[in-house]
Amino acid sequence: MSPPLLRCLQALGIVWALPNTVLGLLAGAASLATGAHAHLSLRDFAIVFHKVPWGPGGALTLGNVILHTGDTLDSRCVTYAHRAGHCVQPPIVLADHERAHVFQYMALGALFLPLYFLCGGVSVRNPFERAADRYALTGSGWWPFRRTVE
Repeated sequence: MSPPLLRCLQALGIVWALPNTVLGLLAGAASLATGAHAHLSLRDFAIVFHKVPWGPGGALTLGNVILHTGDTLDSRCVTYAHRAGHCVQPPIVLADHERAHVFQYMALGALFLPLYFLCGGVSVRNPFERAADRYALTGSGWWPFRRTVE
C-alpha cells in the first residue's frame, strides 16, 4: 500500500474512532486533576495518559486514547492466555497490546465497544484481547475476527 493511501486510511480511522476517543479524552482530562499526565504517542496513534488513579492496574484504550495507571507503556506484562493458565507465553510489552486496541478502534469506530462486550469483555475468551496479545507477541494479527486454520 502506498504511503499516501496508508496515511489517508489512518486519518479516516482516527475520525471513525472519534466518538470513543472523546470518552477517553474526558476520562483523561478528569485524571489530570489527580496528578496524571498526558503525551501524544505517534507510535501508538494515541494520546496516552499516565498515572491514571483508577482501575485495577494496567491500561484501558478508548478510541485513540490510552489510559494507563503506570509510568510507561513500555512495561512488560503477561498475555491473557498465560495469566489464565491456558499456555506459557513470553512476556509482552503493554504498549504493543494497547496499540492493537487502537487499531481495532480505528477499524470498527463506534462499533468497537458493543462488539467488545458482546465478545466477553475483559476476558481470555474475547477475540479482541487474544488478537491484541497476538499482535504484541508477533507484531501482526491485531484484527480480532481472523479466520484460523486448526
